[in-house]
Amino acid sequence: MFGIIRPCGEHGCPTLREAWRAHLCGLCLTLRDGQGHGARLATNYDTLIVSVLTEAQSTASAPRRAAGPCALRGFRPAGVVDARSRGARLAAAVSLALAAGRLRDQVADGDTAPATRPARQRLAARWEAGGARLGAGVGFDTTVLTGVVERQLDLERGPVRGLLELTAPAEDAVAAAFAHTAVLAGRPGNAAALAEAGRFFGRIAHLVDAVEDLAEDRARGAYNPLDATGTGLDEARRLCDDAAHGLALAVADLELEERHLVERLLVTEVDRAVRRAFEPHGDDIAASYERPGWIRKSAAGVGTFLTCGVWRPRWSKRRGRDCEDRCYLRDGSCCDCCNCCDCCNGCN
Repeated sequence: MFGIIRPCGEHGCPTLREAWRAHLCGLCLTLRDGQGHGARLATNYDTLIVSVLTEAQSTASAPRRAAGPCALRGFRPAGVVDARSRGARLAAAVSLALAAGRLRDQVADGDTAPATRPARQRLAARWEAGGARLGAGVGFDTTVLTGVVERQLDLERGPVRGLLELTAPAEDAVAAAFAHTAVLAGRPGNAAALAEAGRFFGRIAHLVDAVEDLAEDRARGAYNPLDATGTGLDEARRLCDDAAHGLALAVADLELEERHLVERLLVTEVDRAVRRAFEPHGDDIAASYERPGWIRKSAAGVGTFLTCGVWRPRWSKRRGRDCEDRCYLRDGSCCDCCNCCDCCNGCN
């Protein structure tokens, strides 16, 4: 699973966690039903928003079905969005197309061992075909997504360009996927605002990915759009904040039947994603990187475990962050039992 959005089970109230899980597990199972078990690796937290947007605009809820126990749910059954849902099928198509593009990008950048490249290219071709088939079933042309990698590579190989020129392919791809949810939900009036929201979200996703990969790309001598365009972290943060503001305004313009989960994901969670990407760069200066001995490390591990991660030792990068960023129980049980993070603040 990949993407800049994290499951809101970490800091969402129970109803939001249940709604998120229904779409997440529904996407995973739709990938399985449409392309086989291996395709579940393409499950993407960000493309899940496509399923959420489709249901939020519809007058009727997406069909649900009972799913059996799963290790990722603590071996508990759950009600999930059914593969009959057009939103889930669109999300699956987008997930496969983007995962195929990611594989092709890794091969093109030389990020994989030479011996594995033919296998990755074959898998990318299968997923690309599967995404096209699922997309055709809901009237969506996935070529706008599969062409992103080639467009991106052409831009990177050409003369130095502005940073926003480099984010344009991602912006166009997400805009197309978001706008198509208006077609599926029968809300054509939302298409323009959804396309705008998609462009802002695509820009943020591209920039956050560049920031998170910056240190590794520098160590490997790999291409990074920030270094390639001479863009500093302060300017990248400004662009992300401006895009997040534009995204919030676009979401506010949408005509939705249910907007709570949409706003949580595209406003609150996007803001969290931006903070997660940029704050570690400031923490690196102040944080202690002292290497504790095994006794102190073990004792600290016990203390961290017993407090659900709320307490952190002084050498931890997470020390001093918000409670939501320290608590490591992703299913929300920490906050359910002791209310330590005030999970439902702002949810009522």
